[in-house]
Amino acid sequence: MLIGIPKESAPGETRVAATPRTVGRLLALGHDVVVQAGAGERANFPDELYAGAGASVEPGTAAWRADLVVRVLPPDTEEVALLRPGAVLAAQLSPAHRPQLLESLAEQGVTALALDAVPRISRAQSLDVLSSMTNIGGYRAVVEAAYEYGSVFTGQVTAAGTVPPARVFVIGAGVAGLAAVGTAVSLGAVVRAFDVRPEVEEQVRSLGAEFVAVPLGDRTAGADGYARELDADLQARVLQVYARECVEADIVITTALVPGRPAPRLVSAETVARMRPGSVVVDMAARNGGNCELTQPGRVVTTHNGVRVVGYTDLPARLPTQASQLYGTNVANLVALLTPGQDGRLVLDLDDEVQRALTVTHQGRVTWPPPPVRVSAGTPAAPASTPDDAAAPTAGQAPPPAGPAAARSAPRRTAVATGLAVVLLGLLAGVSPPELVAHLTVFVLAVIVGFYVIRSVTSALHTPLLAETNAISGIILVGALLQVGSEDLLVRTLALAATVVASINVVGGFAVTGRMLRMFTRQDAA
Repeated sequence: MLIGIPKESAPGETRVAATPRTVGRLLALGHDVVVQAGAGERANFPDELYAGAGASVEPGTAAWRADLVVRVLPPDTEEVALLRPGAVLAAQLSPAHRPQLLESLAEQGVTALALDAVPRISRAQSLDVLSSMTNIGGYRAVVEAAYEYGSVFTGQVTAAGTVPPARVFVIGAGVAGLAAVGTAVSLGAVVRAFDVRPEVEEQVRSLGAEFVAVPLGDRTAGADGYARELDADLQARVLQVYARECVEADIVITTALVPGRPAPRLVSAETVARMRPGSVVVDMAARNGGNCELTQPGRVVTTHNGVRVVGYTDLPARLPTQASQLYGTNVANLVALLTPGQDGRLVLDLDDEVQRALTVTHQGRVTWPPPPVRVSAGTPAAPASTPDDAAAPTAGQAPPPAGPAAARSAPRRTAVATGLAVVLLGLLAGVSPPELVAHLTVFVLAVIVGFYVIRSVTSALHTPLLAETNAISGIILVGALLQVGSEDLLVRTLALAATVVASINVVGGFAVTGRMLRMFTRQDAA
């Protein structure tokens, strides 16, 4: 399959859909790659690097005639006409806001994949360009705020006097909000953050910020992981919190978005008028209308009282090298998903909920919106079902226990199984030599202690706990090796089995440890 990487035509767009590094991954999957000349120049990737990675660099429109065309932003009308019928286009298409574009792509016979429509489920995280870009955007939002702000972020104690730290208030603790919180905290600011989803409080506090808690009940988050639009009474209560926190802050960063709808208005002109001169509002939702009433997309507005409202819509594009690398990695992961045979053949499986959610046009028709994504076996990410739906289990899902009787049966089965195990161990001890009885006693006690110790450890520590078992496995391995030379066939067999099992555990433990450490290792930007 030929993959085309055309140059971005939108004014001010500096990113590119593939980097020389990700081109190498695409070639390894059995594909050919053609890059339009100059496509990566604004992201600091000259044509020579693409050619060195194995891609073909062509001028003109050759990249648009490929089997799979990958872009960052959606094509315009003239660019849609360059796509050949039967081709596949992958880009951020904003399908909920661009129905005319979807119709044009369907008429052209193009299969369009909206990379910004990736469902928020675990196995689709490696494809989620929205998370990648908003993470970069959250970092850049703090950088822009620091540029516009007239003082330092961290507190200063000097001979000339004391400078207090900047006070930052972040609205929304999703990917962008958490990136902004972490960056502002690292610069020494006093950071407070709010989100309508109370479960993110722990994440905010783990970054060193303070979470602004407001009791909102359980009506704030949908089953798809995104924030839900608030009721009128809850919204009024939250707006009061926003007004109070914004007036007390030096820098306000807003990130609130509701999927498929314009950005909610959270910061009124009256609130901005009460903020101190020199304060800054960075509105990351400016592209969708803005969270601040005074936001003008693409511009910095200075109010009559000296507050700067930053409405940049290209925050990720202001860090083009790193943003392009992350975007290209998401694209490479998508191509790997679409070519499972690694033979260069694209296979679009519309029965796969991830691929179906991405597909917005196919075989001459618009396929947006997709059906609800199932976040677990048989459970769609949709509003709560009716009582009738809840009465019958969905296909692939085990029926629920039948009332109190079923709940009582589980402990009874556990007690019966435990009793049988005790009886079997007793019979085995009765016919075993004293040395074996002593070893069995130690083994049983170790199992019981280990069971209760492991259950007491929080699940977040299970992975490092697995790595720590290398020491125990090493002891088992040494003991097994000492018994391999025994003249007893049974002892040799058990020793060999113990050697194999312990070796697997040691190797796996080191592999897990290495993977954990790589997660905290700084990677090169390019």
